[in-house]
Amino acid sequence: MPECLGKARPPAPGGETFRSGFFSTTQFVTLCLGWWWRKNLGVPYLIDIQDPWRTDYYEREDAPPPPGGWKYQFARFLAWILEAPVYQACSGFLSVSSHYLEDLCNRYSWFESKPCMVLHFGVSPLDIKTALARPSGPHHFLKKEDEIHLLYTGAAGPIMPHALNALFCGFQQYRAQEPRTATRFRFHFYGTSYVAPGCGWPSVMPVAESYGMAGVVDEIPHRLGHLESLSLQLHTDALILLGSSDPAYSPSKLYPYYLSGKPILAVVHTGSYLESLLQELNCAHTIPFAAEQESESVSQNFTRFFEWAASGFPSTESPKRNTELFNRHYLAEHLTAEQCRFWDQILKDPV
Repeated sequence: MPECLGKARPPAPGGETFRSGFFSTTQFVTLCLGWWWRKNLGVPYLIDIQDPWRTDYYEREDAPPPPGGWKYQFARFLAWILEAPVYQACSGFLSVSSHYLEDLCNRYSWFESKPCMVLHFGVSPLDIKTALARPSGPHHFLKKEDEIHLLYTGAAGPIMPHALNALFCGFQQYRAQEPRTATRFRFHFYGTSYVAPGCGWPSVMPVAESYGMAGVVDEIPHRLGHLESLSLQLHTDALILLGSSDPAYSPSKLYPYYLSGKPILAVVHTGSYLESLLQELNCAHTIPFAAEQESESVSQNFTRFFEWAASGFPSTESPKRNTELFNRHYLAEHLTAEQCRFWDQILKDPV
């Protein structure tokens, strides 16, 4: 939801009052309020681009069918009409990915003059501490002796079909090689859609069933609370990170995954932003793959991970994490300070 919408700051020592708007939302039509305030009240505003408003994602060759029927088409029409005037009147932009800013530079000649800053998602250690203190929730899975549990939290299914297929295909091949050891593995996909409890349909289970994995996979389609998701992450054996077919995809779940200290299995598209991010942080067993392409090296990569898991994730085989880089760039305290400095700089003389 939009925050600080047109709220006045406390008077400065000289008696001057500053007002500004800040939007951090994917309900894009609400950004039009910023344009109206700027036009009628002279209030400058900033936009945090979490996802692109206008996108050709579903028109790409390997993209899934667009969701929502006529609603999607109507939203796409609004994006086509409204994005330019709303963004042109904006005083500055934050973005989780440089790709989103580059797309806007290519689309609009005037965008290059706009103040912009790439500000990644972050995480607070206080959230992890709070999640650890929580009692087990209704969705905590029971772990039997010798079982290995892998957990994925967040939206999945149609938005990352290639990564899901690569994961299940990799496990299917491992199971053919090591049938007895493979029976120890369990895969959990929780909060895989954006709907409320009691609504929605499984999107991962149909893929699992097509690979004969229904007996070792379970899914909760509805959204889970942030702290419950963190608690689940802290009580599993390993975490699954899936890349989207959008090369600019930057998942916020990566950062709490990192702080959990759990082994991470990352299945990502070759050449994606997520792949480069994981290379920098060196925090996961990363398996890059190309869509619609099977290779022996991908299969061997999965086998190495499952063998590592079956042997209890010995630390000697764990990647050496780039903790200094993570602490400098991805903790909430640092990111908040960076955002405030950027905001103050812009509001001295808003464009």
